Amino acid sequence: MGAGHAAPYRQWPLLAVCGGVLVGLLVTVAEFRTGTLIIGLSLLAGAVMRRLMPSVGMLAVRSPFTDMVTYGVLGLSIVMLAMMAQPDPWVKIPVLEKIVHFVVGR
Repeated sequence: MGAGHAAPYRQWPLLAVCGGVLVGLLVTVAEFRTGTLIIGLSLLAGAVMRRLMPSVGMLAVRSPFTDMVTYGVLGLSIVMLAMMAQPDPWVKIPVLEKIVHFVVGR
């Protein structure tokens, strides 16, 4: 993927991440948890591509480390929130439940 290729070819990593997020948003209309998992996993895939690929087009915004951390933290946060969503969460973190009860006051 050198500079000699056409612009759309150089931008496929960004298009893949944006396409995954779009699919996730569309799936969210019917199934919230599945759609948000797709969105989070798309961002995590962006972090992996930013780490492993020498050229990722416009997916590269800052330094590789900053992009990796940003995409990774956002993706992991969305995945974790999707797995903790009510009703019937897949993951329960007792510390977070205590914090919520403290803040809400119940």
